[in-house]
Amino acid sequence: MATEQEVKQYLAYWFQLGKKVVTGNGAANLLPQPVLKGDRYSAEFEECWQQILSQSTGDCYLEGTHETIAELLTSAWEMQPCSRCEMPIPLRSLGMPALSCPCNTLPSWPNTELPAPRNPVSNQEQLILIRDRLSGNISSPSN
Repeated sequence: MATEQEVKQYLAYWFQLGKKVVTGNGAANLLPQPVLKGDRYSAEFEECWQQILSQSTGDCYLEGTHETIAELLTSAWEMQPCSRCEMPIPLRSLGMPALSCPCNTLPSWPNTELPAPRNPVSNQEQLILIRDRLSGNISSPSN
């Protein structure tokens, strides 16, 4: 079963590549920019996420897919990496998989020369990990 956090991450990754969420049977498109703000998702992304979750918005789906976000939040779906591009895609827990990966309509993807979409990263936590790794590898000089 795909958790709410996994579906949120799925959308954040695809937003970073310019994919939009289509709402209200094509009435509007959502593409928050920026998606990340330091060590968390941006306020624009969080507002977009709340709009997607709102029942008043109607059916929402990622551009190039057929499954609604509401469907992905049920126990019938789970998130797995695409075998072609490693981006998260929904797969049915049982039964037939989704028709295709959203990367199918991105002619320049996968592109290993560009940084891949990512999750928010805490610079402070990363620096602490680097410091701890370095301090563990440095031995004290012996006299």
